[in-house]
Amino acid sequence: MSGDLVARDAAAFFHQDGSSPCVSALHGVDGVWLEDEDGRRLLDLHGNTAHHIGHAHPELIAALKDQLDTLPFSPRRFTNEPAVALAETLLSKWPGPPARALFATGGSDAIEIALKLARVATGKHETISIEGSYHGHGFGAFGLSRAAPDARLGPFLPGRHHVTPYWHQDDGALRMVADVRRALEASSRIGALIAEPIRSNCHVPPPWLWPQIRQLCDAHGVLLIFDEIPSGLGKTGRFFAFEHVGATPDAVVLGKALGGGILPIAAVIADARLNLAPELSLGHYTHEKNPMTTRAALTTIEIIERDGLIARAAGLERELHSRVAVMRKDNPLVDHIRGKGLLLAIGLDPERVNAARLPIATVVHLLREHGLSATAKDPSSFGFSPPLTITDAELDWALDRLQEAMMAASELTAPGSAAIQNGSRQRLNLDLDEDVIGGQA
Repeated sequence: MSGDLVARDAAAFFHQDGSSPCVSALHGVDGVWLEDEDGRRLLDLHGNTAHHIGHAHPELIAALKDQLDTLPFSPRRFTNEPAVALAETLLSKWPGPPARALFATGGSDAIEIALKLARVATGKHETISIEGSYHGHGFGAFGLSRAAPDARLGPFLPGRHHVTPYWHQDDGALRMVADVRRALEASSRIGALIAEPIRSNCHVPPPWLWPQIRQLCDAHGVLLIFDEIPSGLGKTGRFFAFEHVGATPDAVVLGKALGGGILPIAAVIADARLNLAPELSLGHYTHEKNPMTTRAALTTIEIIERDGLIARAAGLERELHSRVAVMRKDNPLVDHIRGKGLLLAIGLDPERVNAARLPIATVVHLLREHGLSATAKDPSSFGFSPPLTITDAELDWALDRLQEAMMAASELTAPGSAAIQNGSRQRLNLDLDEDVIGGQA
């Protein structure tokens, strides 16, 4: 039973925000579907943004079985065909000047590789990042998320400058540019500005924002690093999310879906002019050129390209905007849909949510009760980010269930329904997107 396994999990693992204790136990995954130990199926609208090609893609599994029989591991100082082919494939996508790549086993490590490249190239160690962002959990990467993390964790890297989020309601983008300008004028030691070009909470920046930030970085000799760990590889309807925002970075970091939702791998792609320190170990990991993980990534990209999944993500964005607009007419609780491609969030009317004291975790729970697995993006919105492989029939099913769940949520905002169970409030952290935990976007 699922409950038994969840209890065993809670007794065995350290508890931490966002993952333990768990909400359920899985028995299997297939395409857009999750199946728990009790046989209940959920359509996955989250997938840790790792399920671009769906779960357990049969072609990827076959490729990994073949690789397992051919070359399952490659020690450092040796190379192999999947690793080189993956690097070449990623570099062929890069729209800027000639570039090079490094691989790591996780996004947090890849972020720190990019920071090392920036330090070596600029001779400067300070950083600018967006308050409430999320870039991983290493002491370097996690410190980028908030100016003041929990004091119990102790000090993070020095020289961190945090700026107003562009998604802040009160002229956030203008304030962000002003904050960046002030930081650059106040310190000559800033070597890198790092941010998600489109935040994983699905707020799309104004078109003028990143070109202005790019100009400021160039004027002050600062490298621009884009974190596309959740948003890259076609999720937004372009291979790189930064292709939407009018600015090419000096480096980009990919991860999560790069391993096809099966194996962990991340990549840094950066301007070849940063290839300045061959005597240093900038990303010298045991599994840096692992043939299994690189084969997973190479096959994933092949599937995305061959099946036209990037164009499908762009087309489904338009379809979902239209469908949610119709839903809004029938349900005043539904306020908007935002994002690009299939990196989307559905926002609820914040005034209704606040007046009813309706925790977003209760809404996420209602979605789960109607067969949809999603996570909160902020106190009044949740993610709607299915795999790029979702079929029309599966999307129709998901939207029908969404409408049912939203009607149930709307009833909780009716007069006299403000008494939400405390237990639902306490589930909030369990239902928050892991990429939002860094800053409670």
